[in-house]
Amino acid sequence: MKTIDELLSEGVAGKRVFVRADLNVPLDGTTITDDGRIRAVVPTVKALADAGARVIVASHLGRPKGAPDPAFSLAPAAARLGELLGADVAFAEDTVGTSAETVVSALADGQVAVIENLRFNAGETSKDDTERAAFADKLAGLADVYVGDGFGAVHRKHASVFDLPKRLPHYAGYLIATEVGVLKKLTDDVQRPYVVALGGAKVSDKLAVIDQLLGKADRLLIGGGMAYTFLKAKGYEVGISLLQEDQIPAVQEYIERAEKSGVELVLPVDVLVSPEFPDLKTKAPANPTTVAADAIPADQEGLDIGPETRKLYASKLADAATVFWNGPMGVFEHPDYAEGTKAVAQALVDAPGFTVVGGGDSAAAVRTLGFDEKAFGHISTGGGASLEYLEGKTLPGLAALED
Repeated sequence: MKTIDELLSEGVAGKRVFVRADLNVPLDGTTITDDGRIRAVVPTVKALADAGARVIVASHLGRPKGAPDPAFSLAPAAARLGELLGADVAFAEDTVGTSAETVVSALADGQVAVIENLRFNAGETSKDDTERAAFADKLAGLADVYVGDGFGAVHRKHASVFDLPKRLPHYAGYLIATEVGVLKKLTDDVQRPYVVALGGAKVSDKLAVIDQLLGKADRLLIGGGMAYTFLKAKGYEVGISLLQEDQIPAVQEYIERAEKSGVELVLPVDVLVSPEFPDLKTKAPANPTTVAADAIPADQEGLDIGPETRKLYASKLADAATVFWNGPMGVFEHPDYAEGTKAVAQALVDAPGFTVVGGGDSAAAVRTLGFDEKAFGHISTGGGASLEYLEGKTLPGLAALED
């Protein structure tokens, strides 16, 4: 895989460089609530602009249905990128139409433009190879060189991620190079003890990675909504907690495998429960009750790990040489259910080894809860991509850059 440093050494002055970024940031109307993914691509964009390239930044945002939708416009992200660069950033109001052609043709050396949301064109996400290829051909007409730096999208076989690199000289940006380097530390030459903390809502989203980790990790700590399927698999009452009953047989098999293979599988010993889900908009007091993990009332819902579990998980992370954490421990968006996620994040900060926050809600939680990002070894920009890499899957966006 060629990197941006090789591209810069070859010279980019005057060249149109297409940067496939990941500007898929959360929005409250037009207000960006977490700009982490935009900040992550700044080093690549700035290096190219400083070297005289004419930089065209492209990304998706949300899930529009293959047509323009103002709610998913990249205009706020383009404005924020300009603020972070300290320079004007032009914005094209389409992807491959008149506006994009006009904006790109007007770029001078060292200038940057953002084109509109790639998913406003159905060809970006189409499962039809011909339709995707046609869109990739049009995108290729805007540029001379391709730089892949949208790690959060490399597990998608989309036109700008998979097809476009085949049509232009292609290189990995700084972010992708960093992300891949980190993931190799979690798969190829792991320092032990290797502890993995998994949370989030659905156990089905994590089964494949658990399958792989049972042969690699020393300890697996389970939290979040997915924990209740594990507790149910052990025969516990889980009340009205989030539960995937169809996954219970698979979870029971993994519990048995962990015991046979010597992997320490750690489940909550107590949880915070309530008869109703909290109001995340008003954040009105929820007044939860703490109960043992095997004593959840039938009419209550588990919404966070309890204080004893927080202490337990912190102790299991205390000597870790390598840590990977993906998924919050509870409904961290509400202050009454944020302590479990906060405790795991603090345990990573205190851990002596290399700590990786695996993107998605975990990365958002770290920032929302006020942690210094520099206190962690690495915060990934791609939760889904990170998990699929750890599952051993071939990621289309990385494969395209390696050709």
